[in-house]
Amino acid sequence: MTATKQSGSAAPSDEIRFILDGEVISLRGIDPNTTVLNYLRETLRRTGTKEGCAEGDCGACTVVVGELDGDRVRFRAINSCIQFVPTLDGKQLFTVESLRAPDGSLHPVQEAMVECHGSQCGFCTPGFVMSLFAMYKSEPEPDRARINDILAGNLCRCTGYRPILDAAERMYRLASNGNGGGADRPYAASDAAQPSAAERAMTERLRAIQRTGRLALTGPDLSGGQRTYYAPTTVADLADLVETHPDAHILAGGTDIGLWVTKSHMDLDAIIYLGNVEELKVLEVDDSHIEIGAAVTITDAHELIGEHFPDMGEMYRRFASPPIRNAATIGGNVANGSPIGDSMPGLIALGASLVLRRGAKTRELPLDEFYLAYQKTALEAGEFLERVRLPLAPADRHFRTYKITKRFDQDISAVCGAYSFRLEENRLRDVRICYGGMAAIPQRASQCETALEGKPWNDSTLAAGMEALDRDYAPIEDMRASVEYRRLVTRNLLRKLFLETSGWPGETRVLEHPNRQGQGART
Repeated sequence: MTATKQSGSAAPSDEIRFILDGEVISLRGIDPNTTVLNYLRETLRRTGTKEGCAEGDCGACTVVVGELDGDRVRFRAINSCIQFVPTLDGKQLFTVESLRAPDGSLHPVQEAMVECHGSQCGFCTPGFVMSLFAMYKSEPEPDRARINDILAGNLCRCTGYRPILDAAERMYRLASNGNGGGADRPYAASDAAQPSAAERAMTERLRAIQRTGRLALTGPDLSGGQRTYYAPTTVADLADLVETHPDAHILAGGTDIGLWVTKSHMDLDAIIYLGNVEELKVLEVDDSHIEIGAAVTITDAHELIGEHFPDMGEMYRRFASPPIRNAATIGGNVANGSPIGDSMPGLIALGASLVLRRGAKTRELPLDEFYLAYQKTALEAGEFLERVRLPLAPADRHFRTYKITKRFDQDISAVCGAYSFRLEENRLRDVRICYGGMAAIPQRASQCETALEGKPWNDSTLAAGMEALDRDYAPIEDMRASVEYRRLVTRNLLRKLFLETSGWPGETRVLEHPNRQGQGART
């Protein structure tokens, strides 16, 4: 591996370029499987960033990435332990060492942590600082509920969260008072103020390293062989690469594939990265659908989807921590074929379809026909997921999705159920029910749907539907739940649906949280 620092000119196709502390870092010959965390600690000796879990759960490894977003820079926290170094190409990286001013003064985030006694052993502290830094740079002063959400991906074993939450509020006051580098103002697209000179300079540096063509990186593995990493910039080039390298691993957010390397110790000899293809980042609404490109992150999609389907919006808030949502994509969640992916039950119940592409040809396939067996999908050799099409529901359609986990937030579901139907004179129409975690694939409850279709929505129909559920599934058993528990939960979730939608004179849901700002937060 070779690394150099430089300040301009177009990047060769085999060279990664990103900005760190205002300087352009150029890399060639690096193993594409190298994580950002390992590169920081083992190559750059930036040991402030810590390894805790190596799977994106604890937040000790949190760093911040800056990306161009029009004329400004978007700052987002990510887990460096499961991000590969080549994905930094064209971006700016911030570590905890980056925050100290040239004169040695602390950033307002760091100063607030000191003043509020937010650190004890210090192992988790850099990750908290970086999550707070991303918030500081991205949002006006948030309320306590929003702070809780933003820090949900950072775990602390000894200090306790109250002083850290106090620091999250204190840092804005320090900035407004001009303390601790207070000239570094919050930087948000919603802020009407013009970007500062430093921010404009950052934007120009990022523009200077943007790539117009394919990145094709070759690096050595430990056995002396070669690994390759491709990052196309157009969907046509992506299609060509996938056809040419049908056995390559397609990488989107890396929140699943990253674990293959860190936990399963897999060798990924060929990787094709989607994150530089702008056509796959399309997120738009027309008269009939929400169109979601395969590279759209959960963070970018969840608010829009939540406007139309509040239960899906809240499910995505609980889906994972912000650093995971900032990297993970809906396309990746759908395409990896996991039986416990939380997107699929809701998308299937709503009648979503997939646009699959091979070369210049595309085909559209209902999502509920995409999964064939455990970890096996209908994708053909040389084919990839281009976008997800989510139909807009008519006003009379009921939709619910329920996520059952051992802990409320950021946990893998034991069962995830989703339900969609209309009521005509209290009779059920167009019933679609899907569960995740109940079979080897996300699977519709076809016998339950039949038992409900056209029937009055009453106790006897509910009983028939619950009985049919037992015939729909032969539940899996694993560390998250037993067969008996899963059977009981699926039946009880159907009852919950009935109570919420049949006019039952009671309330099964917590009212929307007043501080969730229209995210449709319900339990």
